[in-house]
Amino acid sequence: MNIAPRDIVIVGAGPTGLALAAELHRFGVPALVLDMQAAGENTSRACVVHARTLEVLEPGGATAELLAQGLIVPIFRIRDRSKVLATVTFKDLKTDYPFTLMCPQSQVEAILLSRLEALGGSVERQCKVIGIHPGKAGITLHAIHGSDEQTIQAKWVIGCDGAHSFVREQAAIPFEGGAYDESFILADVEMEWPLDQKEVTLFYSEQGLVVVAPLPGNHFRIVATVHQASSEPSQADFESILAERGPQNAAISIRRMVWSSRFHIQHRVARTLRQGHIVLAGDAAHVHSPAGGQGMNTGIQDAVSLGNALHHAISAGDDTVLDQWETERLKIAHSVVDLTDRLTRLATLSSPVLKFVRNIAVELLGSLPFAQHAMAETLAELSHR
Repeated sequence: MNIAPRDIVIVGAGPTGLALAAELHRFGVPALVLDMQAAGENTSRACVVHARTLEVLEPGGATAELLAQGLIVPIFRIRDRSKVLATVTFKDLKTDYPFTLMCPQSQVEAILLSRLEALGGSVERQCKVIGIHPGKAGITLHAIHGSDEQTIQAKWVIGCDGAHSFVREQAAIPFEGGAYDESFILADVEMEWPLDQKEVTLFYSEQGLVVVAPLPGNHFRIVATVHQASSEPSQADFESILAERGPQNAAISIRRMVWSSRFHIQHRVARTLRQGHIVLAGDAAHVHSPAGGQGMNTGIQDAVSLGNALHHAISAGDDTVLDQWETERLKIAHSVVDLTDRLTRLATLSSPVLKFVRNIAVELLGSLPFAQHAMAETLAELSHR
């Protein structure tokens, strides 16, 4: 079955692909969005929406709904068990959104999909791309949709299909970097939590790190390092971790675990974001530690800026703007990977001496207002304007 030729085909309907499609439709450039999963099957690992992301999504109308559904959290704290080492406040940032917004990825995707549909777009789901072949007349995609085989001609193919990107593989673009030794587990839970729900907390401890972040509806996201992760981390696993690493002598009770998962993390950046008329964005272009909640945000910002660049390339018949886009976004990707790598290695130190020195250094920096402000601005990604 042949599909009518398209200017743009987006492979992947996560936050990056949806944000890109919505931005293109806003400019009057329809895009075909393909995703191999059924609706609602994506797990929700990301949960932080930073100020810069709220800024770039505002023209497309998604920000108001994100604010309506999310939870405003203006503080990030680093603690050694009960002792506060550093407090980073977002309240003084020069933005209309001086906070972090806690909103699970599944809700972010639903909001972006709603905006796309309001603009006349849609997602073709359970459609698996099995071949991508550039040629003189454009790019030919082969896909399986249900029991049908499809052939699609496109001028541009955008890979928003995640860390294991088939588009990147077909374009033979190297994905350079490495992996961390630590395993991570995460869960969304309902629980009694003794600390203020206006803060995301990173706990250092002898046993490893744990991050506790409040979510809407009195839920919490827990992320922790472990030596060997169970395939299905249990409620008891997280209760034990909070007792060992969280606030001392605190009454913590998990009432219900909504879901849990395990994962390993990598730090990789694609050598190039563009191979002819094949372009990469989001996790297909860069992956890194979840430290600082940068991943989904960087991907959405890739998408919105790429939407502008593609609109210009198609309307003006000049794709050199994509070269500038690639240069800027590769620079940002490397800076994000470097930042999250430093934060992760700092938080996962094994030497008691180095941990002691780290805590002193973090506490010292936490006492300096300019250092606090610089960290808030970096985490909020306002330096990417």
